[in-house]
Amino acid sequence: MSERQPEPTTARRIDRLATLPLFHKLEGRKVVLAGGSESALWKAELIAAAGADLRVFAGDAADRFTPLARAFSSEVDTGSREENASEQKARAIERSNRIENCSSEPPAGHVTVVARHWQPDDLADAALAIGDIEDLTEARAFAAAARQLGVPVNVVDKPEFCDFAFGSLVNRSPLIVAISTDGAAPVFGQAIRAKIEGLLPAGLKSWAQAAKDWRPAVQVRELPFALRRAFWERFTARAIAAPEREPGEIDRSDLFSALDRLENAHDGTGRVTLVGAGPGDPELLTLKAIRALQSADIILYDDLVSSGVLEFARREAKRMLVGKTGYGPSVKQSDINALIVALASQGKHVVRLKGGDPGIFGRAGEEIEACAAANIPVAIVPGISAAQGAAASLGLSLTHRDHARRLQFVTGHARSGDLPDDLDWQAMADPYATTVIYMARATLAGFRDRAVAAGLDPQTPAVAVLAATRPDEVRVAATIATLPDMLGQLPAKGPVLVLVGHALGAVAATSVSQDLRRA
Repeated sequence: MSERQPEPTTARRIDRLATLPLFHKLEGRKVVLAGGSESALWKAELIAAAGADLRVFAGDAADRFTPLARAFSSEVDTGSREENASEQKARAIERSNRIENCSSEPPAGHVTVVARHWQPDDLADAALAIGDIEDLTEARAFAAAARQLGVPVNVVDKPEFCDFAFGSLVNRSPLIVAISTDGAAPVFGQAIRAKIEGLLPAGLKSWAQAAKDWRPAVQVRELPFALRRAFWERFTARAIAAPEREPGEIDRSDLFSALDRLENAHDGTGRVTLVGAGPGDPELLTLKAIRALQSADIILYDDLVSSGVLEFARREAKRMLVGKTGYGPSVKQSDINALIVALASQGKHVVRLKGGDPGIFGRAGEEIEACAAANIPVAIVPGISAAQGAAASLGLSLTHRDHARRLQFVTGHARSGDLPDDLDWQAMADPYATTVIYMARATLAGFRDRAVAAGLDPQTPAVAVLAATRPDEVRVAATIATLPDMLGQLPAKGPVLVLVGHALGAVAATSVSQDLRRA
């Protein structure tokens, strides 16, 4: 077995994006809207709600915008006259007074409605330009004028003239969620918005505002990242636990008192979290595992961890592959232990991400001992084991009461790479046990011979599952007598788990022809 060194992951951390989601700060900035339809009216309301200084060139439809202008204490210009300097100054003073008199609510925008069509000069100094224009020639001219002035432009329902897009919104401002389908299916985006609306209680608006109000008090302390993160994790836990309750001074006092205690106790040492990544399907991750991934500074992960699982990690977290492959290049366990300790000693939150459950043939014990020797705290987040994932994929119970009294997990791979000599072969031959053999691809024939010699019925059902729960999962089902000779039908790479026992019953009997087609 050849050795390899831990290596930072160079692969991209996110799949390709059709568009880059951005949130524009429009407070007090000029935005131009050309058009007079109902769609334009909604865009105007949306932009004004963001605090923009909105200029609407509505042509003959100016009256449609009059209620909106009045709602924002703005005005409708029924002619083509532009404001003179004194009028502009008076309007700016009025707007400034409105902003100063506002409390925690974001100040409303200002809306000027002009009863004429747009002109190229109207777009000068605009932060954004939006056109609700049916005529293709005019739409092209509007986009060209905006781009010539360096103004990002959107022409409704004409993606070829759009530098940005409007998504469906879930508004709990200052908490805002935007959904985009890149214009492919707006109705689909709206349906997703409705789902998210149901998941986010309206009370989260107050918690988001509290976060905005309390953030300066956290920032002024100039704390290390780990302590800042701990504060906001506690804040988030409290908000999620009682989203409809208005946050108050008691919450603030409790959170900052806890931060004081953390700051006083902090000695610069980091922490380690051993996280079970499950058998491969990202949807089998636990919520606690996701939280750990999203708070990590550095993630040390195995070859068995799927890219879909890594998608849940904090984007800024450094990722390092410290994988082991059966009979192939592998990072020495002692090197992994030393790396974990070294990184945590630098004050980092190190997440050691392991396939399946970290406590089942994941060498977690050695890593826990290394951390304990260095006085580094360790937390364990269990995961769905490969055995559980395979059983679920097969649609069976490993402990069917008519067939199994016991469930046993064993390894088919000793330190030497051979079949372990010290397995309890009488237990392996128990007809009322379900046995799950990890890492048995190269040693299953030897396991069969020893177990049958100890009394295991050669006709006992057995199934080998490669890449359980993943899209490329493949199974081979037979009896324990014949299964070792069929493993060559599996792809050469990937984790293989073998299940043996009468609890497999009909599943093993009916899986052969069905599952070999997957290969």
